[in-house]
Amino acid sequence: MKRLLYFVLLLAGFSAIHSCKDLLDEDGNPLVDLNNNSGLIGPRALYREITDADTIAEYHYNGLLLSRVIRNHASITDVTFSGDKVSTINFRGFLDMDGDGILDKDSTSFTQLFTYGNTGRLESISENRSVFKRGAPTPQVPLGPFALLKKTKSLFNLEYDASTAKYKAITMRTGTEVSGTQFAYTAYSKTNYDYVGDNVSNVVKQSGLIGAGDVFGTPTEKLGYAYSSYDAQISAYTLLPFAYKVSVLISTSKNDLKSLILSPNSPKRMSTSDLMLSIPAPVVFSTDYRYDPQTYVTKGFGTNFIYKPL
Repeated sequence: MKRLLYFVLLLAGFSAIHSCKDLLDEDGNPLVDLNNNSGLIGPRALYREITDADTIAEYHYNGLLLSRVIRNHASITDVTFSGDKVSTINFRGFLDMDGDGILDKDSTSFTQLFTYGNTGRLESISENRSVFKRGAPTPQVPLGPFALLKKTKSLFNLEYDASTAKYKAITMRTGTEVSGTQFAYTAYSKTNYDYVGDNVSNVVKQSGLIGAGDVFGTPTEKLGYAYSSYDAQISAYTLLPFAYKVSVLISTSKNDLKSLILSPNSPKRMSTSDLMLSIPAPVVFSTDYRYDPQTYVTKGFGTNFIYKPL
């Protein structure tokens, strides 16, 4: 029931209707006017995702390269490139780690380092994460001070299909750092992706504990996500780097519903299922999209996409 509530709350963020007007970016450049749907001519960048309640994300650039993403509650992601490839991502802010649809009060910071193979494909991501818990309030500090709760290390290994070169799986190992003891990975997850054409059609994620000898135990959780009825237009997320999109998906264990960001087109239906049940009962969500004259999505699942010229 808690998992169902999480997905309902998550999609509620996609389903609000926003009334938009002419906007400027941080440099004073005009953005797409969603009222007249005029669109942009020439190169563009994704600038904002908004609903009637909040700005979901605001994207900033250093020239043509993504440099910073500001999310609600002032969570900040800094993106560093080496040449044309993402090399480091630093996050500080608040996440919904327990999947209840509400950002945690605990603060999180992490650094992710990206490693590429000889072919230039992203092969692995190593992460160091710290979680800070807010303590009890005092007369001097009504909200209470933050103190380090735990530190974790994680390693993500990516796999690609040999015949299509498509990204097909990611395996995570994670563990908690304990002072005075040798670090060991204690939990895992494995996520597999299937495609129809270039679009993600199914995602299956299973998670469990790691035993002696780095042996993966029997999964204790198995979730499925499905995407269908894709359009033939251009998804706003095609304007973001692949490495950044993977970082978004692995930032929490509950973000896999957002796997549509990997697709060049946009699904009109998506669903999630608890595959540990003998008879899974998918929870289904659907939408219609709006587009500008250059066929970029301007609205879907209630999220408005605002672009800026490059």
